[in-house]
Amino acid sequence: MNNANRDLLVLFNQELMTPQAIEHEVELLHQLLYSIERLDNLVIAHEIIDLNKYRVITKPLQLRKLIRLSELKPFVFLSCKN
Repeated sequence: MNNANRDLLVLFNQELMTPQAIEHEVELLHQLLYSIERLDNLVIAHEIIDLNKYRVITKPLQLRKLIRLSELKPFVFLSCKN
């Protein structure tokens, strides 16, 4: 797994954990974030609010298309369903 493009600040009590245990915890954290940040999971948890057309887009195919854009149009927002 390529985790070179990610900066994490992880705080551990070094007195309680060995360097190998800390490295193992960080690797588990990378694996967890990798699975959570997949596009499928992002599409499930978000919707697009388009104020230009007064629509809320929840269709997965349209969401994927809009999320992949490098920049959204003005007044088009990615909103978390929570």
